[in-house]
Amino acid sequence: MLKVGVLGAGHLGKIHLRLLNESDKYELVGFHDPDEINAKKVADEFGYTYFENINTLIDEAEVIDIVTPTLSHFDCAKKTIEKGRHVFIEKPITNTLEEAEELLELAEKHKIKGQVGHVERFNPAFLAVKDQIKNPMFIETHRLAEFNPRGTDVPVVLDLMIHDIDAILSVVNSEVKQINASGVSVISNSPDIANARIEFENGCVANLTASRISLKNMRKSRFFQRDAYISVDFLEKKVEVVKMKDAPDKPGDFDMVLQNAEGEKKQIYFENPDIEANNAILDELETFADAINDNTEPVVTLKQGTNALRVALQIIDSFNK
Repeated sequence: MLKVGVLGAGHLGKIHLRLLNESDKYELVGFHDPDEINAKKVADEFGYTYFENINTLIDEAEVIDIVTPTLSHFDCAKKTIEKGRHVFIEKPITNTLEEAEELLELAEKHKIKGQVGHVERFNPAFLAVKDQIKNPMFIETHRLAEFNPRGTDVPVVLDLMIHDIDAILSVVNSEVKQINASGVSVISNSPDIANARIEFENGCVANLTASRISLKNMRKSRFFQRDAYISVDFLEKKVEVVKMKDAPDKPGDFDMVLQNAEGEKKQIYFENPDIEANNAILDELETFADAINDNTEPVVTLKQGTNALRVALQIIDSFNK
């Protein structure tokens, strides 16, 4: 069991504390939160050990889980890495690209492992079909949420859209060629709704929409590739897989066959991958423990978290252009 400490005891921090406390891969040492009133309340209610000094907690732990506001990610992670502790950082990895790149250098220098909390990589619906997403050429994502003041300290791109950016980058094996985007501030001082078009060097195009002022919640992605259409509902944890293959010479009565302009006949068939229920947050934390113990690469590396941040910031920069 790895000794773990948590920085941040807000809404998500309390979820992490509970899961780490229940996990058989971690021993929860305690937590630190700069809000002393909230920290003592959490300690009294749940019995977790509260560390007034952040450095003392880092010294006591082998792994530090950073669940603080984005603006403090860099400072917390830098302290952690320089003490030779492995680090799990909630998304986005940092507030600026320069900060993320400095963390990459520090992690390599101190030979520690790091993972970024892009939790949708562990969504059971995405896991069920990820291996089938091969060379997609058009991707469309919609991530819509009802308004919640929590998270509005950053643009909707860093709050919501970055989930889809990371998922897309994990399945598109190509460099970004061009980005065009627009964003609108409705309630917050930063954009609440945004649309981005990402073109990749291999010709793939991804069209992303994110909003935090919708009347209903939606988290859907659709992947189009040669002879296949794959839809992932991250919210309902459902998938649709529609594939095509050459039609048989003598189709059955219930076979669905289409004929294109060139006279080629294709048979349409549906697949229903098994979706195994899981706790995505627990899985991301426990796979990080496995990566440390087995000396393997984490599922979402610091470099991948940095790449997602880079694209997100390019989208935000495109608003201004």
